[in-house]
Amino acid sequence: MHRFNEADAGAAEEALLACCGSHRWALRLTAHRPYPDIESLLAAASEASYDLRPADLAEALADESWMPQPLLGMRAPGSQAAHTALRAAHAAYEARFGHVFVVCLEGVDPEEMLDTVLSSIRTRLANDPDEERLISADELRRIALTRLEHLVATHSEAGAH
Repeated sequence: MHRFNEADAGAAEEALLACCGSHRWALRLTAHRPYPDIESLLAAASEASYDLRPADLAEALADESWMPQPLLGMRAPGSQAAHTALRAAHAAYEARFGHVFVVCLEGVDPEEMLDTVLSSIRTRLANDPDEERLISADELRRIALTRLEHLVATHSEAGAH
């Protein structure tokens, strides 16, 4: 926590943008430093996530599409047919909602990821756009909190060596 709290504002904001692609979210968390502990930082991050405006959410979702990772679930073990179905589901989702599919997979076993992602996409394709925007915002919040925990843990471990 100390390294995050003491980092210059630009470095802190850049690190936070790797957790959630909303500049408003990152600026807000940067401005409210120092945080006494990880729990306080996560609570502030969660609150800032709930306060994202539609434009902030769109910015964060667009940032997810630029992440250097394959389509969600594509690295998971599974048959060629399942991977083909997953690619088609991702394409259908993006065509329907205009942004990449996001779901927090923290705690999901690698063997279950492909099925979890495919099932989630198929279920969420039936949502209306407003409902899906709320679900996507909550999934982004969960993803950002997970990334933030890893960020602070990584920086704490690096500072301890």
